[in-house]
Amino acid sequence: MTGVLNSLTEIAGQYDGIVLDQWGVLHDGTAPYPQALAAIDALARTGTRLAVLSNSGKRAAPNLARIADMGFNPDAFEVVMTSGEALWRDIHAGRIDAVRFHAIERSVGDAAHWAGGLDIDLVTLDQAQAVLLMGLPDGAILSDWVPMLDQLAARALPMYCSNPDLASPRGGGALVVSPGALAQAYAVRGGQVVYYGKPHLPIFRALETAMNSTRLLMVGDSLDHDIVGAHGVGWDSLLVQGGLYASAFAHGSEDAVLSKLCADKSVLPPTYRIGTLS
Repeated sequence: MTGVLNSLTEIAGQYDGIVLDQWGVLHDGTAPYPQALAAIDALARTGTRLAVLSNSGKRAAPNLARIADMGFNPDAFEVVMTSGEALWRDIHAGRIDAVRFHAIERSVGDAAHWAGGLDIDLVTLDQAQAVLLMGLPDGAILSDWVPMLDQLAARALPMYCSNPDLASPRGGGALVVSPGALAQAYAVRGGQVVYYGKPHLPIFRALETAMNSTRLLMVGDSLDHDIVGAHGVGWDSLLVQGGLYASAFAHGSEDAVLSKLCADKSVLPPTYRIGTLS
């Protein structure tokens, strides 16, 4: 049965490290959650080892800078690992053959900044050997991308998705479509998709290596990514209710809501749940 926490400090001492998602746990994409700021400071003061594991198409350094700009102490985090960082490292190590990529990004310039240090070209779709899917503009509508997906499928271009999230929270409780949903739509058309990030095992193993431990707790707001990934690698998990599923948990019994969400998604329940990171 899923345990209910009022504060992460209740169980932090049971683990060698706490691994935190970003969006929906530390911040809403625009502003930090005030309780999360206080929670990180409290954990850092006790010497708790903290890491960030994020399905962000950007590299680790920009994500740490984003967290710092929101008021978090960057020194509190021992490791920052993102799906974008993992993909960058694979290309840099020569584990991916393509060198001409068509980039799909949240903001213009994101891909060019990410690609610094790589011997690749960012090109138009007709010149591409593969697609780099690292972000979608806020407000993106999947149906608008159908013509491009059909074109990609016709050319059988592989797609490297460095953000497998299906949706992400924004300020005011809004949700936006995330790159994983577009990748999923491409896979339905028979397209080849290579995913980087949660819930896929390699990024969790990379964290274990970086932390030199397997006794870790995953704190996240997505059953599909954070909780499933934690189950797959054998970690305990803590679901933050105030992120992706905030509107669902706002109505009715929290136990009943969690049970229904897990049943609908065919996911085992998390080890613990908490309202917001505190």
